Amino acid sequence: MKKISIIVLCLSFFLTQCQKKTEFKTDGNYSYKAETVVDGLDIAWGMEFLPDGSILIAEQEGKMLLFKDGKTTQIKNIPEVFYKNQGGLLDLKLHPDYVNNGWIYFSFSGNTENDDEGANTTIMRAQLKDNELVDKEVLYKATPNTKKGHHFGSRIEFDKDGYLFFSVGDRGNRDVNPQSINRDGGKIYRLNDDGSIPSDNPFVTKAGAKAAVYSYGHRNPQGMAMHPKTGKIWIHEHGPQGGDEINIIKSGLNYGWPLITYGINYNGSTITDDTDLPGMEQPLHYWVPSIAPSGMVFIDSDRYPEWKGNILVGSLKFQYLDLVYLDDEKVVKEEKLMEGMGRVRTVKVGPDGYIYVSVEQLGIVRLIPN
Repeated sequence: MKKISIIVLCLSFFLTQCQKKTEFKTDGNYSYKAETVVDGLDIAWGMEFLPDGSILIAEQEGKMLLFKDGKTTQIKNIPEVFYKNQGGLLDLKLHPDYVNNGWIYFSFSGNTENDDEGANTTIMRAQLKDNELVDKEVLYKATPNTKKGHHFGSRIEFDKDGYLFFSVGDRGNRDVNPQSINRDGGKIYRLNDDGSIPSDNPFVTKAGAKAAVYSYGHRNPQGMAMHPKTGKIWIHEHGPQGGDEINIIKSGLNYGWPLITYGINYNGSTITDDTDLPGMEQPLHYWVPSIAPSGMVFIDSDRYPEWKGNILVGSLKFQYLDLVYLDDEKVVKEEKLMEGMGRVRTVKVGPDGYIYVSVEQLGIVRLIPN
């Protein structure tokens, strides 16, 4: 309890440089303020709170920033990123035992082979010392590289047993990657925290398979969160035109893309006539039209009693924060928050219990109940 109190006090001190407050009301007449905490950001793709209350931020263009005492400092020794379209420096996640081991995990579009063939999703861990990354280790590098600049996936999460989960999108090769367990792309992966392969991964003994793969048949997952009670890993993923999905990840299962989908091609043509096939999972929820989801968190804070137990999902396309009400593992209602503030890239619940939202070309805002 003492450590938590110290973190909350640090946050209260560090986050006093708020630039703007915007008032909102929900459909149920619940009012709250969106208060700018960190401004001057472009696309803050990932963010994490350090034990002293400061915020570590991943800017897609390839900068890692530390917001502390009202000031933003650029972290040195960041790996070179392939900054193109959706590629760049992407998600951030602290090790569950960060206080003792200091490991920071992050994803980016990288080319560790030093060839001229583009990039693919890369998972690295490092430690932060004197505003510089040290002891960098590549834990996973998806192959092959490609110059296509989309569908990197890249969300990172730890489960209750300390396994590292992350997503890699189909990299624009939908007819080959997602349905083949022998290829990277269109997958959710599971590693031990040091990058080694868990012995009970579903395809670890299958000849030719990518042993890190945990589930397949995904398009471009950009939201991932562990359910605070069940410990299950939930994701959401971009559909094409329509057909964004929420899924609960289970070992070895096929989530169908592109053989089944509720979406169509961007030009209006049909991808498939099937929305359901034997041996393929149905989504827990899907959106038509697409909201272009990014970022995902379970609300487990007592500061929002009306929202507790539900999830928040950012909408890039329609520029709002989607409050998704749950009844066990069923979506029962949705409500739009922060409408018109901008493209929501990611969302977190801070150690002080407040919700923090990264909005493109604005910064990081904090939601304060009235």
